[in-house]
Amino acid sequence: MKFLKLKTKNFLVKRLFLAVLFVAATSVALADWPQFRGPLGSGHIPGGQALPSEWSETKNIDWKVALPGRAWSSPVVFADKIWLTTADEKGNKLSALCVDGNTGKIIFEKQLFQIKDPQFAHKFNSYASPTSVVEAGRVYLTWGSPGTACLDTKTNKVLWTRDDFVCDHFRGAGSSPIIHENLLILTFDGADHQFVAGLDKRTGKTAWSTKRSVDFQDLNTNGEPFRDGDLRKGYSTPLVIQHGGVTQLISIGAMACYAYDPLTGRELWRVTERAQHSASTRPVYGHGMVFYPTGFAKGQLLAVDPGGSGDSAETSISNGGPNAVSPTSRLCC
Repeated sequence: MKFLKLKTKNFLVKRLFLAVLFVAATSVALADWPQFRGPLGSGHIPGGQALPSEWSETKNIDWKVALPGRAWSSPVVFADKIWLTTADEKGNKLSALCVDGNTGKIIFEKQLFQIKDPQFAHKFNSYASPTSVVEAGRVYLTWGSPGTACLDTKTNKVLWTRDDFVCDHFRGAGSSPIIHENLLILTFDGADHQFVAGLDKRTGKTAWSTKRSVDFQDLNTNGEPFRDGDLRKGYSTPLVIQHGGVTQLISIGAMACYAYDPLTGRELWRVTERAQHSASTRPVYGHGMVFYPTGFAKGQLLAVDPGGSGDSAETSISNGGPNAVSPTSRLCC
């Protein structure tokens, strides 16, 4: 198998590129990495294949290629194709890229959306931060509310697009889409609206849309305004789990973790966390618990029993953890 890595470089021409590095291993076959954090959504590679423990510009590299634009999104891999999103520096042009996994050649590049007045994106973010999701025959790419598109992976034909979701991403979009059965699930946690939506992945039409049940209204402990949007803004990507025979969509908002029925969007339970905000990690599930870090000024790790209901799920909190690093897959083993 081969392992894919992205890194950024600021070249002398002042244009930011992504350098795609393919790491050589023992097999020529490409491992599918179809979504953010891999096939299980946990960063874990099933089977425990041996991977190189180090690489550099010359060591364990098959090829590298510079890509146009500026993007924090990760690549997704299916068969011998690598799909990526990118954007220009100002966020006016949102484009899709496809790279041949065997040679590094860019085999497809197309601008999908032209944004006249882009929203603000903080310097620690980009206009192309959500990671795509790919399956046999189709790839789904999103830039948040500015646009979402579905492409045929064989013909590169655009099958459907959506650009009608209203969400002020405040500091830029970050939540990645996921697939569950025939649904493409999108997360919108902005300064104005916070909701999760399930789209029919075949047509792009909305199957359900659920508003977050808690609005923190950006108030701090003394009742004065905090920062306009901070306590509502989230960047997390959801995860579908099976617990006690029940399928749950675990979705973390700015200051609360929610569980939904992924087929209907009905809320099953939630955990509100008023001490910390700015959730950006993807949760993991293991040992009968949901684990996720959160917090901006001071990180903490939460362990939640997903067997609860309403606002009564049992929660354990460990202070002092990282605030922007998704948990390791060891928790799932």
